[in-house]
Formats: sequence, structure tokens, C-alpha cells
Amino acid sequence: MVASKLVLWLLAAAPLLQVTTMLKISAFNIKAFGDSKMSNQTVADIIVSILSGYDLTLVQEVRDADLSAVKKLMDQLNRVSPHPYSFLDSIPLGRSSYKEQYVFIYRSDLVSVLGSYYYDDGCESCGNDTFSREPFIVRFSSPTTGEQSCSEVEELVLVPLHAEPGSAAREIDALYDVYTDVVSKWATENIILLGDFNAGCSYVTSAQWPSIRLRSLSSCLWLIPDSADTTVANTTHCAYDRIVACGTALRQDIEPGSAAVNDFQKVFHLQSKDALAVSDHFPVEVTLKARCAQPHASSCQDPLAQTCPWWDPMCQQCQPSCPPVLPGTAVLRGLLRALAVSDHFPVEVTLKAR
Repeated sequence: MVASKLVLWLLAAAPLLQVTTMLKISAFNIKAFGDSKMSNQTVADIIVSILSGYDLTLVQEVRDADLSAVKKLMDQLNRVSPHPYSFLDSIPLGRSSYKEQYVFIYRSDLVSVLGSYYYDDGCESCGNDTFSREPFIVRFSSPTTGEQSCSEVEELVLVPLHAEPGSAAREIDALYDVYTDVVSKWATENIILLGDFNAGCSYVTSAQWPSIRLRSLSSCLWLIPDSADTTVANTTHCAYDRIVACGTALRQDIEPGSAAVNDFQKVFHLQSKDALAVSDHFPVEVTLKARCAQPHASSCQDPLAQTCPWWDPMCQQCQPSCPPVLPGTAVLRGLLRALAVSDHFPVEVTLKAR
């Protein structure tokens, strides 16, 4: 009787032992990223090391139309990381022969791409388009979200921008229109706008901020403050790179204090010239709170009724619909397996040899 009660208590407590996964997001302007940068192995190793610390990164200023440098980067990243990474790239964007690409690099075991589109900002050839490099908007989902998740956010949309310095204030203001377009198109407010906005120093002055609509939007939170320095050079102190989180649920999922500038020069103990060989910008980052996966009654049979119990670590034939063995349940598994034999231990005695 005692044993059966203990089994029931342990089974009731099992859903509380959840798999948690943080989602670390960043934006990194890697100055003139292309074959030349990847040909320097020291620089490439630093870039790979930086990217391996994130689950989802927006890379900007990619100048690699044939993706040779991006593919080389991905090969090296997947060689050193225990997790698989994939990428999604935009077409080359720009008003002249000078063009750049947005590239999203993400852990494919954590997130997946649901859709993407380019924001229609007007007629480029007519000269009345808004952005020099219009946002390539991507909708992401995580395999650990949905009905088996304790996170508020099941999907999120990333809106990238590398603003033209001379029109930074106008482009940042126009992000409000991009925001409303995403809300209308995909019926979600869980949106992160991020990138090198050139949102500081002489490019966006204190007098211009009040007229920037996204700045005063109550549903959005600017995570990188004006006082931050996202530049590598010792001669500048500017908050060019920003992350803006919109939507009540998304803002609630932000890990407090996680929004930061990643000063890789300090991390890798680099001289100024060596840091600048990597980029003239530091990455900016933020972490979303843990997503949780747990057993769900509608998708899994009664654990004790299964041919292969979820609590049996030796079994290799569990149903795909059932959750994997959860970390931290070793004691629970051991107790359940022992109790399946008996609720009593044997007693013993040894007689000396004659």
C-alpha cells in the first residue's frame, strides 16, 4: 500500500521535472563579411566562437552573393559545435552596385523557419523607397513550444535592419510601418526588431528621437540603451546596434538583465587592431526565458500502460509521440524500477566456511 502511494506521488510529480531551454538571440554586423574575412583563419575562428554562443543570430553586412564564405563559416561552425546550425539568407540588397545580405544563423534543433518575406518599401528604381536595405522578415518557431511549453511565446518574428547612416533616423522611424505590417500579415505582436540601426551619435541626435514612432510605442521595449557602446574603435562611443522587443508575451519572456553588448575584444583579450580585423561592431544580445517541455496527457498513453515505459532508461522502443527521458529524473527512474520489483529489500546473512 505504501509502495503504491509512493508510485502515484512520483508519477504526479514527474511533469514538474521539465526540460528547459533558453533561447539566446543576437545581432552582429560583421564588417564586409566575405571570402577575404574567412580566409584569415584567426579571424574566422573568433567569428565561429562568437556565433557558437548563440541560438539565433542576425548577421549583417554580408557581401557574399555566391554564399561561398557563408558556407565555409557554417562548415566550421558545425564542426566545432555540438549542436547543428543552419542558415537563411536574403538576396543582395542595396540601391546601387554596392549590396549586402542579411543572414540568419540558427540552431536547427531549437528553432525552425515558418516563413519569410521582404518588406515592400516602395519603388527602388523610382527613387522613392524607404530603406537602403529593406528588412528581410523571418518568422521562427521552436520545437519546444506549443502545447508542451510553459513559455508564453510559441513563435516570434525577427525584423532586421542595417540602416544607411545618412538616413538612419528616417529608416528607424519607418520600422513602425514594418511593425504594423507584420502584425497585419501574421497576426502576431511577438516581434524583435534588431540590427545596426546606426542609432546614435551624429546619425540620430537627441532632437530626432521624439519624432521616431517606434521609440514611443508602448508595446515595444528598447533593450540596448542609448548609453551603450556597440563600436569596437576606441575613438567612438555610440549605441549603433539595437534590439527592440515588442508584444506583451515576448517582453515577459525576456530574461532580466540579459540584454547586453558582447565585447569580444575583452573576451578574447585582443589588441585593438586584431579586434577591428573581426569587425568594427560588437554583437548585441538578449536571452528569452526557458522554454519547458513536459509530458502531455493528450499525446502520450498512461506511462504504466505503455509497452515501453517512459521511466525505463533501458527501453529503446518508446512511442515517438511521448516525451524523451527528462534530465533530473534519475532518482525517480531508479525508485520506480525498484518498486516494480518489490517494496521490500531482501535481508541476508553469511555463515562462516567450515
